Amino acid sequence: MIMADTHVPKRARDLPSALWAAVDDADLVIHAGDWVDARLLDTLGERSARLVGVYGNNDGPALRARLPEVARLTLDGLRLAVVHETGAAAGRERRCAAAYPDTDVLVFGHSHIPWDTTAPNGLRLLNPGSPTDRRRQPYATFLTARVEDGVLTAIDLHRVER
Repeated sequence: MIMADTHVPKRARDLPSALWAAVDDADLVIHAGDWVDARLLDTLGERSARLVGVYGNNDGPALRARLPEVARLTLDGLRLAVVHETGAAAGRERRCAAAYPDTDVLVFGHSHIPWDTTAPNGLRLLNPGSPTDRRRQPYATFLTARVEDGVLTAIDLHRVER
């Protein structure tokens, strides 16, 4: 289960119930930054089977002390990296392929815009959007994904109904 840019409590008092249900069902929860308050990190940590997160540009010293700028993990041979910012959309695939050469999937946030592309070197770039602050998007969103035998076999973008 993949989320980013939750901005709790500035953009929402809490995460939407559909997102909490996805958290409860997930083997792994990934948060790509902009938590805003460490209480959400604590609550997600308690409710998640496994939590991997990074800090974002709106995260202060308390979160930065507990979270890395970049997180890396391997799931059944699939190499993932998580970061908040990747820069402008133009040239993103090329820049990220160069910055993360030993990575199969890069999860990022910041823009609040869902993103699913593949760089020429095969790096898959995923942004779940935001479940609480859709900005100019038609819906608030998050992602679920499945890894089987070291391969990303399913990515589903979920609309958050308010």
